[in-house]
Amino acid sequence: MDDAVRMQIESLRKLKVTELKSRYHDLFGEASPSSNRAHVFRRIAWRLQAQAKGDLSERARQRATELANDLDLRLRAPRSFWREIECNGQSANRDPRLPPNGTAIERVYQGHILRVTVLASGFEYQGQHYPSLSAIAYGVTGTRWNGFHFFGLKQEWKHE
Repeated sequence: MDDAVRMQIESLRKLKVTELKSRYHDLFGEASPSSNRAHVFRRIAWRLQAQAKGDLSERARQRATELANDLDLRLRAPRSFWREIECNGQSANRDPRLPPNGTAIERVYQGHILRVTVLASGFEYQGQHYPSLSAIAYGVTGTRWNGFHFFGLKQEWKHE
């Protein structure tokens, strides 16, 4: 990047939103549709660089317009997308003590083997869906239990 352009961009960092919007108007010939400081700053910086290095060719602009007209564009990824990436595809609010989906959890209670299957959203016990391990423990014992404690899931599961 050219030093003169770099200096112009650096000088933008000190400007307030109203001053940035005024600069935006000068460069683009229209009012900024946004009052978000970071967005307006980025647009101005892009425009300064485009003016210094040359803008897109007319053919590239036409192709971009064709592509944009053919697709439903989303300007920002949904928040759930970023949470899933941070959690490696696992649900963001999934307890780390839970084993992977499809795993069977077993516990012996009063001589009976209780076998629960971990699902993506909840648990399955005797063919019925339960929202939590605590609900299963209550259904079996008639007493309120912490489901993780009842089934012996006290430490974080080692996901691989």
